[in-house]
Amino acid sequence: MSVVATDPIAAAAAPSRRRGRSTARWFATRVISGIGVLWAAATIAFLLQTVTQSGRAKHIIDQLTGTQDNPTKAQVAKIDKEYGFGASIWHQYFSYIGNLAHGNLGVSYYQHQPVTTIIGQQIGATLVLTFTALALAWILAVVLTVLGAGRHNIWSAISNFLQMLAASLPSYWVGTILLVIFGVQLRIFPVLGGNPVVALVLPAVTMALPVSGFLGQVIQDEFSSALEQPFVTTSRSRGITDFGVRLVHVLRHATLPGLTLSGWAVGYLFSNAVLVEQVFDRPGIGGVLTTSASNGDVPLVTGVVLTSAAIYVIANLVVDVLYGLVDPRLRT
Repeated sequence: MSVVATDPIAAAAAPSRRRGRSTARWFATRVISGIGVLWAAATIAFLLQTVTQSGRAKHIIDQLTGTQDNPTKAQVAKIDKEYGFGASIWHQYFSYIGNLAHGNLGVSYYQHQPVTTIIGQQIGATLVLTFTALALAWILAVVLTVLGAGRHNIWSAISNFLQMLAASLPSYWVGTILLVIFGVQLRIFPVLGGNPVVALVLPAVTMALPVSGFLGQVIQDEFSSALEQPFVTTSRSRGITDFGVRLVHVLRHATLPGLTLSGWAVGYLFSNAVLVEQVFDRPGIGGVLTTSASNGDVPLVTGVVLTSAAIYVIANLVVDVLYGLVDPRLRT
């Protein structure tokens, strides 16, 4: 009877290697899925371009000549050749996807600059507004949930009412009301311009209120369920205050559904920033999209759309990674 010697160090390292391979496969799957979403968005954007293809040459000629006259066939043929409109659909499609793979979103028909340059100059302000609003939405949702969830008293009723009210508020209406009250009448915040930090308050609150309502309702359901778990009774028996149990132990269990919603919230807030930036006359992607859409600047419009899709994909990938940090059980 032979005895096979086992290296204890190798045996101990085996589970770690298996977890590492599993994590790598999981991450690769998420990345491939994200690339698939971007490819689908790019394909839809291309198809929308082909629908307007007959009018693109005229838009460009009108901008170059400064007139609204019908262009001649020679002028249209020249533009078609220069921009590749005359090639087959498949040739245009593969050329378009190939350029996107190299980070080339094309050239604006009206500003005659690379789309990536134009977006890069404006996207910073929109991202700051988006993530400031997301942070504020989380703060509002957590405060109302910790104070009111599971209490069955006046605070619970107020918390539920405020979250339902916030979730139903349209951003355009909220922004207009806040601008009139705090900007025009009370003059607490600037209507236009002013200190960049102070001027960020009203737009961020406008965008955060509806999202905080959705986050609060999702977190509150999980929070109430967690309050009934045995670990809550154990924590209280150790002398931890009710507020401490809620904030330190229960809240951590209740944040996972909120994290799931945060991936959607980033895409929603980024898209909603287009409207809010117009209300508060802020720099950002909103002005770029509005101007390019009214001018028929197809490359710039599709560039903004694809940028929004990329931000949504990245946000959801980050949310997936955060799951393991919030709940260690999910790392396996």
